[in-house]
Amino acid sequence: MKKDYYELLGVAKGAPADEIKKAYRKLAVKYHPDKNPGDKASEEKFKEVSEAYEVLSDDKKRQMYDQFGHSAGAGQAGGGPGGFGGFGGGGFEGGASMNDIFGDIFGDLFGAGGARGGGARGRRRGGVAGADIKTQVDITFEEAAKGVEKVITIPKSVSCNTCTGSGAKPGTQAETCKTCHGRGEVQFQQGFFAISRPCSDCQGTGQRIANPCEDCRGSGKIRKRSQIAVKIPAGIDTGQRLKLSNEGEAGERGGLPGDLYVVINVLEHDFFTREEADVLCDVPITFVQAALGAEIEVPTLDGKVKVKIPEGTQSHKTLRLKSKGMPYIGSPSRGDQLVRVIVETPSKLSREQRELLKKFDESSSIDHTHPLHKNFFDRVRNMFG
Repeated sequence: MKKDYYELLGVAKGAPADEIKKAYRKLAVKYHPDKNPGDKASEEKFKEVSEAYEVLSDDKKRQMYDQFGHSAGAGQAGGGPGGFGGFGGGGFEGGASMNDIFGDIFGDLFGAGGARGGGARGRRRGGVAGADIKTQVDITFEEAAKGVEKVITIPKSVSCNTCTGSGAKPGTQAETCKTCHGRGEVQFQQGFFAISRPCSDCQGTGQRIANPCEDCRGSGKIRKRSQIAVKIPAGIDTGQRLKLSNEGEAGERGGLPGDLYVVINVLEHDFFTREEADVLCDVPITFVQAALGAEIEVPTLDGKVKVKIPEGTQSHKTLRLKSKGMPYIGSPSRGDQLVRVIVETPSKLSREQRELLKKFDESSSIDHTHPLHKNFFDRVRNMFG
């Protein structure tokens, strides 16, 4: 009877992938045949833990195993009575081979580096994908509100026009690598296993360039400053980014270009700040305007509008202007503008103004004209007696 795969690796059933990988690495090193030459028990144990890792490291296989146990793959190609097809078997579509497992676990040891696209296997399938690029673009507050198109200049590698990205001199072409015969990898014996690693003569591409292009020196790409138009949608905010597919660094040997990520930075505004889709604006008013009420002009993203200040308005009161804020990205709807009025106390008074204020104070009843003042000091007296 087959042993439980989780028990073989010494992990819980719900263990995360990195814990499974760590457990297998430890056991594989312990029972590897090269460390235990002639030890059949260690050899068998190594096969068992490798089979367990092959299943549990594959999300699809693991899900099937968790649901149906060792019978999960029965009846499928290579499955046999054991269900998963045994060590290195192909019981599930897309199952990992032994080379896949060793490339993952012992990549550093055997030189099967982690290049983008899947190491040696990725290189063998064709070119290597280009790197992504990230850049920042500054826009004004108004541009963020209305949307804008910016033309940016990016230094990056692009496909060589002379050789159309092949790396070979015009009129020539790349030749099949004689060392790996076009496979992109070579095999060597490690104990009783045949291990694959990228071909060092062709760097895993399967091809060699005898006559490299003079402009790109065989790389298939050159460095240049490219101008790219970026459409920035209305409503965008600082820190948000736009992805421009295939506008990154050029790939190698026919590989796809990387992507360009444009990070937005909205510059500070003289009047406005932002809270999600709402626009905030502080507007100073005089003591008289606050006391008697007034109609004032307030700046908005659409121009100046008139706003009524109610009689007896207190400092820092917020008035809401509907749909005068930022647009929601991809929507005709907008946030609001919040106008916070700041009552400004006069700082320089003439003698006549002082006398008028004194007369006003003498004629005022605190209980009637300043209810907040009265309420506050009533509570203070109640607290301290």
